[in-house]
Amino acid sequence: MNSTLESNSESSVLVVDDEPGMRTALRANFLRHGWRVETATGVRDAARAFELTSFDLVVSDIRMRDGDGFEVMCSVQKNSPTTAVILLTAFGSVPEAVESMRSGAFDYLTKPVSFDQLQAAATRVMQRINEKAATVSVPSKIVDQEIVSHGIIGRSPSLLQAMQRARAAASTDADVLIEAESGTGKELMAKFIHQASDRSRKPFVAVNCAAVPESLLESELFGHARGAFTGANAAKIGKFELADGGTLLLDEIGEMPLNLQPKLLRILQEREFERLGETRSIHVDIRVIATTNASLASMVEQGRFRSDLYYRLNVIPLSIPGLRERLEDIPALAKHFAEKFAVETESAVPELEAGFIERLQAYSWPGNVRELANFMRRVLSLNQGRAIDAECFHREFHPLGSAQAASRALPAPGTPISVIEKIHLENTLALAHGNRTHAAEMLGISLRTMRNKIREYGLPPRRYA
Repeated sequence: MNSTLESNSESSVLVVDDEPGMRTALRANFLRHGWRVETATGVRDAARAFELTSFDLVVSDIRMRDGDGFEVMCSVQKNSPTTAVILLTAFGSVPEAVESMRSGAFDYLTKPVSFDQLQAAATRVMQRINEKAATVSVPSKIVDQEIVSHGIIGRSPSLLQAMQRARAAASTDADVLIEAESGTGKELMAKFIHQASDRSRKPFVAVNCAAVPESLLESELFGHARGAFTGANAAKIGKFELADGGTLLLDEIGEMPLNLQPKLLRILQEREFERLGETRSIHVDIRVIATTNASLASMVEQGRFRSDLYYRLNVIPLSIPGLRERLEDIPALAKHFAEKFAVETESAVPELEAGFIERLQAYSWPGNVRELANFMRRVLSLNQGRAIDAECFHREFHPLGSAQAASRALPAPGTPISVIEKIHLENTLALAHGNRTHAAEMLGISLRTMRNKIREYGLPPRRYA
């Protein structure tokens, strides 16, 4: 094992590579930037190095003669959980990249290594270490404040776990795929990742792939030159270009047409594209966050989504728990919406009585936080100037307000959540006279989710027409 120490340096790195030339080059690069450097020739040599001292960072090749970088990373995670790992690969394969990030790597880089890119990643490592050191004395307080300040309310274990993973993703430059139900706050999570990353001072640009007509989506994403097609009277900058330096959110990526997916794959791999009607390549420095309420893996099996694009997007997979999985967050969410809507209507914040909160927590909320927000808006709008009690829930949960509706809206205690959900869907479909779009709007869920629920519970809309 070769070692070089620089006593004035506070940052330490272990370079692990079985190629002498690469070890020497990496060592020289880190020394030039003031790091304390040690080198190891492989997996066993790296283990011996950790027996003697600790490091802030490990930079390891993935494929070596006596093992691989994943073995090094597992050993580091076991013996020094605070040490970050950056993996290097000469192959640049998507499966290896995905596996490295899922296994806990801070970042991965492909050979030949860009030393500027490596130093940028190393700098992020030290920023993360310094931030953790600054907040270690009051972690719970910081977590609560951070979640609330980014518009994501709650402190349930499932939500905190999701936020912890999102913070880890923010410390890297890897692309992120968020798969979660409609109404859970996928865009809020994407904004949280952007704000917690080194790109926070750069643009955050969002495009809803389901909301833009297929004929216009390519131009919306990549831009076009004047005269590129009929009606293109002026040049247009696309979303990818607008997001340069920052983060691009591709919302509902599952709606991306198959014919556009190869072009999206190319820009994810090379960060280059051409505007429609131009041959000049445009390079962008962006992080892509994609969201979907559908299972892309299932869509791949069905031939509706490219497998290579799925693997390229799914470097860091994230999920957000549905509201039924974090019912303990409902009191804080209800209070938040009450205060928000009171400000909008310039009225006093109403008291939310315990009976009302209990009723909120007894329901499964298929439309998640969005449905709860819509319901709170209705309750507060129609009950201004009075305390919000259980009777308000009875009256407003089913807008008809009839005794029969109230009894159907509130099944007996212990009724399975699926039964409660089915009853509420039936009530809503009846109110909407079988119109799925109107029913989805009333529940605060997407039309796709409404269709799925109708199929799941066997509720043909024509029954309610």
